[in-house]
Parts: sequence; C-alpha cells; structure tokens
Amino acid sequence: MTVRLDLSQDAASLTAQLVDIPSVSGGERVLADAVEEALRAHPHLTVHRDGDSVVARTDLGRSERILIAGHLDTVPIADNLPSRIEGPLMYGCGTSDMKSGVAVQLRLAAHLVEPNRDVTYVFYDCEEIEASRNGLLRLANTRPEWLVADFAVLMEPTGGAVEGGCQGTLRVRITTLGTRAHSARSWLGDNAIHAAAPILTRLQGYEAARVVIDGLEYREGLSAVGIEGGVAGNVIPDACTVTVNFRFAPNRSVEQAFEHVREVFAGFDVVLTDAAAGALPGLDRPAAAAFVAAIGTPPRAKFGWTDVARFSAMGIPAVNYGPGDPNLAHKRDEHVEIALIGDSEERLLHWLR
Repeated sequence: MTVRLDLSQDAASLTAQLVDIPSVSGGERVLADAVEEALRAHPHLTVHRDGDSVVARTDLGRSERILIAGHLDTVPIADNLPSRIEGPLMYGCGTSDMKSGVAVQLRLAAHLVEPNRDVTYVFYDCEEIEASRNGLLRLANTRPEWLVADFAVLMEPTGGAVEGGCQGTLRVRITTLGTRAHSARSWLGDNAIHAAAPILTRLQGYEAARVVIDGLEYREGLSAVGIEGGVAGNVIPDACTVTVNFRFAPNRSVEQAFEHVREVFAGFDVVLTDAAAGALPGLDRPAAAAFVAAIGTPPRAKFGWTDVARFSAMGIPAVNYGPGDPNLAHKRDEHVEIALIGDSEERLLHWLR
C-alpha cells in the first residue's frame, strides 16, 4: 500500500489524512514510508531513515539547533476511524495523541526553509508500547548523532500549553505472608490479606509533596494500583501482594525515589519492579526561555512520564507542547480542537522565524 502525503494542505486537513492512515504500534511502515517520501521532496532537508523512524534536518550553520519530535504510532483502533469533523472538533484515533502534532511538524519541515535555528525533525515509531521497542530509544542508542540538539520540543498533547519536563515513575511490589488454613477454622491460619491493611493505611495517610522547579509545581503521588491475594473461597490466603506506583518530581533520581518508598513502607519487603527517571524542565536555558516567550502562555509542570526524559538523559532540556488534549488520549471518542492545530503551527513558526 502506497500513500502520498500532501504537505501543501493546511495542518488540520493534513491531520485528517494522517489519522486515516492506520499506524497502530508496530504497524507504522505505511505511514513512515509516506513521511519519508514527502520530506525527501524538499531539498533544504537531509533525510535519514532507521526502521520506521524518519529524521529530517536543516544544515544552515546556525549557532543553535533545536529538535522537534513526535511519534507516528497510535493505540489500537476502537471503531474510531476514519476521521470525522463535528463543528470545531475532529474525531478519530490519534487526532489528539498525536497526529495533529505530527501534522504541525510536517508543515514546519516542508515550509520553513530558512529557520532562525537549525532544526531536526524526528518522527519515530512504537511509543505507545513497551519501552524496549521505542523508536526514540533505539535512535538514542544507535544513532545519537542524529539527535544532537540544544533544546527539544516533544509534540505530546498539552492543549496548546507548554509543559516542562516530566515526572519520574516507579512501581514496587510489597508482599505480606501468612499461613494457609481452611476458612471454617480461620484461627488455625494467618491471613496475609489482613496483614496488608497497614500498607493501605500508610497509603491513605500519605501526604504527597509539591515541588517547585523553574517556577513549575510538580505534585507527587503514591498510590496502590493493584492487589493480588486469595487462593479459593474457602481458604485463608498465605500471600498477598500490593503493587504501588510512585510518581515523583524530577529533582529526585530513581534511587532517591526508591529509598523514599522504602522508608514509607519500613518493615515490609519492598521490591522494585520498574522505574523511569523524570526530566527537569530546563526553562532557565536561553532556547527554552525563548520558546516559552514565543508560545505566550504560562508554562506548567508535566504530570506523567513522557519521552522528554530520554532527551534529559542525553543532556538536552526539553518541553512538551502540542495541540491535542492529554485527557482525551487513548479514548474511543478521542478528538482535537481544529483551531488549536493551526494555532500551534503559527506559534512555532513565530518562534523559528
């Protein structure tokens, strides 16, 4: 299947065309081919391809290079294709997360021939699934020279606001043990589920920190996200496991965050199962300050983890900025405000001209 993108159409129309090309994680090949072909038609860009990720660069010798990134994949389709327009809204899988942002990227790449900064545009695959398959991670590991930049903008949905950095996240498993017995003779056993009550009590009484970094307030959160226990309806369980998720401000390292969780649950067996560091906003950097000024709205902290953390790990300050609404991502009725798509393009053009 061959698809040709029309980068001369406005950003909203281009969004609809992108949405109508299915690209569920792992199935981005058709869209990646179309993006590559469309960008290679513009001689001011140098285009690279790695798997189903496409990177296009200007090389004008500017003193500063910025990077604009967006993922091509979506979550599985939920009877929400093709796209449709209802009044001021466009509905469809990926409209908000994040093909409207990708449309803006493509428009900038095609029409901004002489930006005031050199620009690297990154379109990558497999963001919505396990981290080991993430295209941006692959590029960072195998083609780091393609990602060199002074500042990065990730076109994640933010409703047209600048969201600095991102929270870190980790999950732990806390297990309580007991003695199995017949529930008719419960006094002969030791109920492991009952033994988990202090874990929930500590969570219920936990006061999460609010941390201000570069003027942005990050709100931490410690939450039970799963509980497993029980053998049968007539058995006193001998094991119970509570899964706890800690969302922490980016001034903590993963090690510091895990140590904090261990302190909260002192006396229990706490096992770290997965973790990802957050990203500092870096709004004190000149490029970041210029970006915030060009967008013209007060920045805010990013609640949640995004790929800006990968840029942070490479020493590149990064922010999230896109026309979609993060609260609509992955929903069956996912949609985007059409006006925000054009507005995002205009604000980025203002920054780069």
